[in-house]
Amino acid sequence: MMKIIVLGSSAGGGYPQWNCNCRNCDGVRKGTINSRARTQSSIAISANGRDWLLVNASPDILTQIRATPALQPARAARDTGIAAVLLMDAQVDHVTGLMMLREGRRIPLYCSASVWDDLRTGYPLADVLSHYCGVQWQPLPVAGEPQPFEIPALSGVRLTAVPLHSKAPPYSPHRERPQPGDNIGLLVEDLITGRTLFYAPGLGSLDAATTAVMRGADCLLVDGTFWTEDEMIALGFSPNPAASMGHLPQSGQGGMIEVLDQMPASRKILIHINNTNPILDEDSPQHATLGEHGIELAYDGMEISL
Repeated sequence: MMKIIVLGSSAGGGYPQWNCNCRNCDGVRKGTINSRARTQSSIAISANGRDWLLVNASPDILTQIRATPALQPARAARDTGIAAVLLMDAQVDHVTGLMMLREGRRIPLYCSASVWDDLRTGYPLADVLSHYCGVQWQPLPVAGEPQPFEIPALSGVRLTAVPLHSKAPPYSPHRERPQPGDNIGLLVEDLITGRTLFYAPGLGSLDAATTAVMRGADCLLVDGTFWTEDEMIALGFSPNPAASMGHLPQSGQGGMIEVLDQMPASRKILIHINNTNPILDEDSPQHATLGEHGIELAYDGMEISL
């Protein structure tokens, strides 16, 4: 049976964020709110419980490995359960962890051509890693109709990269010229059970193709970054609304709650939750609203079996 472990469930910066004193961050530090700390978002997928696909490599990867015994097998003097890495985009909070894996063997790295370009130019981690373990680029098919593919370490699992509408990171050479593959969703299918997961930690808008994929999935693990469109503006932390940062807020007309209400998935889970989002306080009315709609909140160490 395919198994998914949520290694990290927070947005960039983690929770509490190191320099933030918003109500959530201050409250979780002092223990004055009912909330739990979270590391930056990443998941691991396995078909056999021994060999794992790491989906996004967050800056917190070493903490996440220490907290996840399944990623620490002892089959040799130097060993890891991480058989390959797949990147959803080239954002700092999703790729910096590659540097922490430099002592290991060569990394099979699955990503789109546009993300690979960013890793060789705007944020040249690939060149730096070539002096250590090195990476072996495995291109993800993102042009035209979605094309399923398989990864050798995940026998019995089929994956499909679903291009999403989003911008490349600020350091990308094509920041203002969006390309297919700058940001993807990932459809994961267990070929034995036929059950599917759709993973999209950065989901700013929905087109017909993405909606169709979500409608056919048994489990949705999707963008939970902000509660409102103006969340960061209202707190004085940023002049940018959620949409301009590539995230669909949960509340309001056309928000994630409304979207998920229309989906038949048996499990609907939010991930990539920003430290400012009131849903992190489990006693908040916003958190209660999620429960009323049958929506779960991902947490570090959460396990999903399909």
